[in-house]
Amino acid sequence: MQKPSTLRFAVTAALALLATAANAQDPLSYARYNEVRTTDVHLDLKADFGSRTLTGYAELTLNWLDKNARTLVLDTRQLSIARVQVQYDDKTWSPVSYMLDKADAKKGQALRISLSRQPKKVRVFYHTAPTASALQWMTPAQTMSGKRPFMFSQSEPIDARSWAPVQDTPAVRFTYSARIQAPAGMRVVMSAENDQQGTGKGGWNFRMPQPIPSYLLAIAIGELEVRNIGPRSAVYAEPARIEAAAFELADTEKMIAATESLYGPYRWGRYDMIVLPPSFPIGGMENPRMTFLTPTMIAGDRSLNDLIAHELAHSWSGNLVTNASWKHWWLNEGFTTYVTTRVLETLYGAEVADMNLQVEQEEAVASLKDIPVAKQALLTRDPDVNPDTYTDEALAYPKGAWFLRTLEQRAGRDVFDPFLRGWFDQHAFQSATTDQFLAYLRTNLLDKHPDVMTQAELDEWLYGPGIPANAQRVVSQRFLAVDAQRDSWLKGEQVTADLTARSWSATEWMHFLNDIDNKATAAQLRELDQTFALKTSKNNEIAFRFYLAAVHAGYDVRPQLNDFLMSVGRQKFVVPLYAALLKKPDDAAWAKALFVKARPRYHPETQKSVDKLVKK
Repeated sequence: MQKPSTLRFAVTAALALLATAANAQDPLSYARYNEVRTTDVHLDLKADFGSRTLTGYAELTLNWLDKNARTLVLDTRQLSIARVQVQYDDKTWSPVSYMLDKADAKKGQALRISLSRQPKKVRVFYHTAPTASALQWMTPAQTMSGKRPFMFSQSEPIDARSWAPVQDTPAVRFTYSARIQAPAGMRVVMSAENDQQGTGKGGWNFRMPQPIPSYLLAIAIGELEVRNIGPRSAVYAEPARIEAAAFELADTEKMIAATESLYGPYRWGRYDMIVLPPSFPIGGMENPRMTFLTPTMIAGDRSLNDLIAHELAHSWSGNLVTNASWKHWWLNEGFTTYVTTRVLETLYGAEVADMNLQVEQEEAVASLKDIPVAKQALLTRDPDVNPDTYTDEALAYPKGAWFLRTLEQRAGRDVFDPFLRGWFDQHAFQSATTDQFLAYLRTNLLDKHPDVMTQAELDEWLYGPGIPANAQRVVSQRFLAVDAQRDSWLKGEQVTADLTARSWSATEWMHFLNDIDNKATAAQLRELDQTFALKTSKNNEIAFRFYLAAVHAGYDVRPQLNDFLMSVGRQKFVVPLYAALLKKPDDAAWAKALFVKARPRYHPETQKSVDKLVKK
């Protein structure tokens, strides 16, 4: 490391901190992107599974906005910096001084690069830590074949900085390219153009021509096969899972076409997907050109394809138009959740869409009891933009969608659909704030149709807690029939064998199991299981809900629950199940012992979430 040698750099760094505070930009990034912005990134990295590190350099192309700026500040977390070079012309690379700030538990470390002039490019040579928060390194034993290791990334929201020194804020968008070296017999994929015919000889090469925010940087390395499933889509997966994945995702091209019919052309070229190992902590990550997916969505009957519709919808809401900071998270997820329902309706009909939407709305209302009132707003009015006061992440999905659905219901689709498409068209490949959306809303909808929503109602949706009392709830007619049987069954008036559940869709089962949780007895759940084999269901959404109800009721499903928690790492399933087990004295010791065995199989974020529960 070249240490700063002058007082000038120390003074500059101190002034930089003051300037950052004064500008009140993204509070989760050290980058001073009002002074300089990254326009392109090139990564040249080698993956070492023995040391669990990526080693090489990142080359950033810069656009200087402030002619007086002389310090480049990048976000890092646990990166070991070897040296930094800059290029003032098109030929010569020169070494420069730099310093790393003291580490912050949440934000990592600012990398401050001292400059005498404003370079066109900067190269940072570094290696990642084995504990990089974005990367999970898996042993061969943790994969399906047991032959080769596996690694994948999850950069959202601010973990890209743990594997690349970047301006790690959604306010900055850049194109990128990469050359990644990996062990023989392993394929590398990234959120970029992927060469299906590539061999990896001399490195795997990638190019992302559309500008993206840093949280959409993504990489996976492993024993992977590929199957084309449409004219512009393919799926990658481990060899033992590739055929099941290809079958499950066969409707992808139909989904792309359906979304285009509503909101305009798909602008990313290809829409490929990778089904990751079970430890992937979330359902899906909308990395452009390469959506990352959990294997828990493979049910064998395409019944959980709403997850694909959601990740695809991000190609318009989130990837194309991005929240400028995580304070405005609802602009990504609320919009995407709304679009998902519209895509499902276009493809599968209003009845299917209504069932999915009713489950979504019911789970949102049920979640309010566990969310502090201060975090139930879509947007905080906190003048200090304290990240701890942001809206609850999970609530932003359904509440944001409910708000947009309310606008649609009142304006009518003839008015609302062109309005929403216009938002995507006019802000394509840009990052936006809620204020920008509100300005667009007033100009393009409310000024022309003032009866759609008053300012008081608008404020209640954005800044108020919970769901407004006048929000319309969808009522599925098929669910009404399920509800009638549920009530009769819970009262003991209808025998289990007479339930029409064998013809229920997965969504009807999810609705039913949600409603009987904490109501059905152990005896009722045992009979339900004996009749419909729920504890061995191949549909993970159904199995999860049944296991949760069983734990609450005291129905013993430990052998199946053991297998589930040892093989599934999705936080949506894992965390609630451990939480339920740890609350019951008879189950707590068993759950802790199970977690000791299962913990190495989980992603670091899942580990941390369950660690907190165990400590409590």
